[in-house]
Order: sequence, then C-alpha cells, then structure tokens
Amino acid sequence: MTATAPQAHRLVAATALHRGDRAYQQDQVEILTHDRVSGCLLAVLADGMGGKSGGRKASDQVVLTARQLFERYVPSKDDPAETLKQLVMESHLMIKLTAITAEEEPHSTVAAFLLSPNLDCCVAHAGDSRVYHFRGAEMVSRTIDHSYVQRLIDEGKLSEEQANSHPQGNLLTGCLGTQSDPPIAIGHLGQVAIGDSLLACSDGLWHYFTPRELGAIVQGLTPREASEMLVTKARQRARGGGDNLSLALVRVEALT
Repeated sequence: MTATAPQAHRLVAATALHRGDRAYQQDQVEILTHDRVSGCLLAVLADGMGGKSGGRKASDQVVLTARQLFERYVPSKDDPAETLKQLVMESHLMIKLTAITAEEEPHSTVAAFLLSPNLDCCVAHAGDSRVYHFRGAEMVSRTIDHSYVQRLIDEGKLSEEQANSHPQGNLLTGCLGTQSDPPIAIGHLGQVAIGDSLLACSDGLWHYFTPRELGAIVQGLTPREASEMLVTKARQRARGGGDNLSLALVRVEALT
C-alpha cells in the first residue's frame, strides 16, 4: 500500500553523548542526513563492550558501516528494512574481524532508525539499546531488549521494575561481534506523524526513566533541550555509578 504524502514538515534533531562515571567512552551516536535526498535520515547508536579499547573499536565499526551504507542508499529504490539488516550483519562481521587484533573481545549493541522523505520509518536493534516512538508524550512503541532480564519478563518471572535492579541486568542474549549471529530485529513503524518523536538511546540513559517520563521530556522541550535534560537527570540519578550514555532524538514538526 502506498503511503499518503505527509503534511509539510521539518525534522528537528539532536544527539548527546556522555562518558558517565566510566574511565572510557564506548558509546557512539550519529544522525546522518542523506546527501542527495532532503528529508531522509539515518540515526545510529552503538554501545560498545570489551576492555579499554575493544568496546570503542566495536561501536566505531557500527557507525562507520552505517555511513558507508547510507552513502550508497537510494531512497526511491532501495528497501530501508534490507538496508538496516545489512547494517546489523555487516557491522557484526567487521567487529569480528576487529577482534583478531583487539586486546579484548569487542562487542556492541546497535539501535537505528531510517526515516524516509514520506516519513515512513523502519527500526533495527540488537542488544539492549532501544528505539522509542512517541506520539506527543505517549509512547507508541519501543524495541524489546535482547537480554536475560527481558527473557525473564517475557516468561512472567520478573516485572519491568524488578528488571531495573536485577543483578544480571547487563547480561545480553544477543549483540554484535559474538560467535553466534546477532538477532535480526527489524521493525516497521509505518508513517510517523507531525508531533511524533523518535528516540534511540543506550541503557546508560533509559535505565533511569519510565516511558512516561521520557515522553513528557521529549514532548515538552526542543530536541536539544530535551537531550540536555535527559543527560542531566540520568547523571543525577546514577549517583556516581553511571554507565556511558548516548541518545539520538528526532522530532517531526509542522512547517508554520
């Protein structure tokens, strides 16, 4: 079915990156705008893991792969879901190649969304970095983590609240760079609307917020102000024990 032409709009975006209380920054985030097609963008976020430099090498590979794929992407003919699938698989393979020379085994999560000029949106993720879709302040959807605690939630053994303080909360069941293939989790959000926001973020950020809090902040402030507020609040709530944190936020606004 062909999507209807969207109302005249503009995309307002911001990214944020903070080392938290860790010695090294292993998150990477970037919003890429298409060189040849206005209104087309790819947001990609990676949370690297593995030693002093291994995690950063892994997250760098995710962003580099995203740039290379998006440079070749032709919105009028290429399938966005297939492009995101390529992003997951090619990043995974590149990280495994990096592991041959890395001092420790590098792994990474990925959370990405590809927005077409007609506001059709596809998402991809592996691990526990998330993509949220908000309509105003209400959460429409979010990606489901590939993690041990998410499996316990799915089995009815744990609540969302209990999962946030579970001692094995960081244990992933799928990510990039492992011996087994990563999960291919591609979602189609359909056409986003005026007033919608898309938020990709690492667990160093979302861990400290309910969906209701996230929605209120992304709705009530500009993307740049919202990004600053989210980082500030996450840092306060971490109480000196915070992970690296990163986010990419895009809001669709009406042209006035």
